[in-house]
Amino acid sequence: MNEVINGPVYADVPAPVFKPGPAGTHITIRGLTKYFAGWPLYENFDLDIPKHKIASVFGPNGCGKSTLINMIAGLIPVDSGEILFDGKSLKDTRIGYVFQNYREAMFPWMRTIDNIAYPLKLEGKSKAEVDRRMAELVASFDVKFDLRRYPYELSGGQQQTASIMRALAPRPEVLFLDEPFSALDFEMTLFIREKLQEVFLQTGTTMLLVSHDLEEAVYLADEVLLLTKRPTRVAEILHYDDARPRTLDTLSQPSFVHMKKQSLEIFQREVRR
Repeated sequence: MNEVINGPVYADVPAPVFKPGPAGTHITIRGLTKYFAGWPLYENFDLDIPKHKIASVFGPNGCGKSTLINMIAGLIPVDSGEILFDGKSLKDTRIGYVFQNYREAMFPWMRTIDNIAYPLKLEGKSKAEVDRRMAELVASFDVKFDLRRYPYELSGGQQQTASIMRALAPRPEVLFLDEPFSALDFEMTLFIREKLQEVFLQTGTTMLLVSHDLEEAVYLADEVLLLTKRPTRVAEILHYDDARPRTLDTLSQPSFVHMKKQSLEIFQREVRR
């Protein structure tokens, strides 16, 4: 139908048709647009993130790596665009989120065990269900520290371990990890890398990882999503299929060295543009 407004004729413009991703896609992003202070960060950005895979996000400083996963997770509003999880909206999808700053992520007035159990209690799980899930997580992470202590009484690595356990407690369909190792020492980084791989092998949970460390981004990934400078686009998506679990020996494998070199070349190309 056409409508006459002050003389000119305006034809109805059909809404763009949502194009689903290829088979095996878990998160479908179409037309994502986000402006900051009048400048585009993302503009008509499309992306397909595969199911039962770990995807790492890497790119130049200021390209909006954390902003991207925060928009997907619903923590930052988008200006326009659509994001679907297996064809569902975010509100119909169980997600987990591991923040970079574990000190601010945990509720300081709650004991650590209650922090971990919080998402389950929010879902209305019974005490028996909560206790059973807590026992599974403690066994999976081989927890040796006292979960009855408050978060501020724990080391940084212990707090981040508890944060990851909390994110996994409700058995999320998608786990978001925003630079989860950046505040950890090398020993704890190795431990949590190993535990995340174990969880992934056990559950196949789709994971989306933001990292500022290229070696880490490649090491954990099935797909390395390399971004451009802003306005941000996808520079390239590299597929890395070395067998899991990956170990320190992986770091010297020719396939890993090649993938890291290829990722670095793309990153440097984009930085220089």
